[in-house]
Amino acid sequence: MTCDDCSNAVLSVRGASVRFGDFQALRQVFLTVSPGERVALLGHNGAGKTTLFKSVLGFLGLEGGVIDVAGHRPGSREARLAVSYLPESVAFAKTLSGIEIMRFFARLKGIDPREALPLLERVGLADAGGRRVGAYSKGMRQRLGLAQALIGKPRLLLLDEPTSGLDPVSRREFYEIIDAVSAEGTAVLLSSHALTEVEGRTDRIAILSKGRLVADGPLPALAREARLPITVNIKAKEGRADSLHSRLGGVRANGKSVILTCQPEAKVDLLGQMAALGAEIDDFDITMPSLDDIYRHYSLDQEKGAQP
Repeated sequence: MTCDDCSNAVLSVRGASVRFGDFQALRQVFLTVSPGERVALLGHNGAGKTTLFKSVLGFLGLEGGVIDVAGHRPGSREARLAVSYLPESVAFAKTLSGIEIMRFFARLKGIDPREALPLLERVGLADAGGRRVGAYSKGMRQRLGLAQALIGKPRLLLLDEPTSGLDPVSRREFYEIIDAVSAEGTAVLLSSHALTEVEGRTDRIAILSKGRLVADGPLPALAREARLPITVNIKAKEGRADSLHSRLGGVRANGKSVILTCQPEAKVDLLGQMAALGAEIDDFDITMPSLDDIYRHYSLDQEKGAQP
């Protein structure tokens, strides 16, 4: 997990360490996010996700290491213009309308307010733009937060639990916007506890545990590295479950099925054995390791043996 070539990265974190007294919040973290890349940052509460975000934003200084945001020091004017941040709980002045909020943040970023207002339509708030934010639901405030984060077409978008408070339809629409933004070249670093949401919506998974980056890569590569087993559920034809079990092994289930597990490299051999027994098989399902399995392996299981 080193940074061999950070020249094209919008975000480059090289050996970042942060300490609060005796507590080591980040330990030699290496992470990059390139233009158009969507990276999910996972970890339990206290793993260091928020500390990393605050360090990228320039709110926290490093004990060691270097962070570059679009080639600039966090907190510098250039870095502030390049990055936008959406926290888990957004707070806006309740007496202002959505339109007034957008105009205010546009001026802060040096953007013509007229260029920012169409973002309200993009996040589904066009009809509510004239209403006071105090009358917005939590989900509406979150969508307004996304709209303000998109002002000025940031090069890096930091999203901390961004779908908190959104209903299922709004969550799907949110990720569609993120997909479109990343397709336009924006680098996205997204922190979430909703593993099923990010599983098919990100290009890479990065997992923090006790301040250490314990995994970083595409989901299939992490599964292979972890050597997590594949599960094959074979439904036997009537009266053939015992025969299948005796030939293939595994575990009997509900009197009609045989459940097998194997390492990824053994999958082809197992399918060959099944093909030879095709007359006895009615159907089968293959279940690959999920993001929950991968997260548990790299984070929760490793944490048990981690040294403080």
